Amino acid sequence: MHILSIRPEPPGFGSTIARVDIALSDDVKIFNLKVSKRADGGFAVFAPNAMGGRVVTFSRPLVAEIASAAVAALMEPTPHDRNRG
Repeated sequence: MHILSIRPEPPGFGSTIARVDIALSDDVKIFNLKVSKRADGGFAVFAPNAMGGRVVTFSRPLVAEIASAAVAALMEPTPHDRNRG
């Protein structure tokens, strides 16, 4: 599993920290996942809904893996970030 793209959520969107696109494998890619911080300090990962229902859910170990990769990606300096490093 790896992060294809990550978009930090702007302030004012509650506990959501980012939207991410991931590749679970070469065969499965999931787009626009919402990564949120829970009150207990953990993370939650939600896929977009379709027609008012869930499209996919994730096991707790996979949520932890996705959230860990997302947080790591958010912490990486970008070429345009002169304040880090």
